[in-house]
Amino acid sequence: MLTDDSPHTKEFRRLLQRIRKEVQSLKSQIADLEKENSQLRTELRKIEKGQTDIFSEVSESERLAIRHQVLGLISKIDNHLEDNE
Repeated sequence: MLTDDSPHTKEFRRLLQRIRKEVQSLKSQIADLEKENSQLRTELRKIEKGQTDIFSEVSESERLAIRHQVLGLISKIDNHLEDNE
């Protein structure tokens, strides 16, 4: 039977205290990280609200012009690839 004064009991209590301190430290880190995560999520929501779709700022005529340019470039690429075959 182990007594309160045995070396094994003292070592066990010392290690148990160390574990308790480590657990408390980890709980504190978790709380800090949860707070930081919350702040980052809030900041991200603000940024997302401020963003707009690239095409929402472009008029319909500008969209058609861009589409025409893209289609023209695709056509040129296709012709170039066909010429090289």
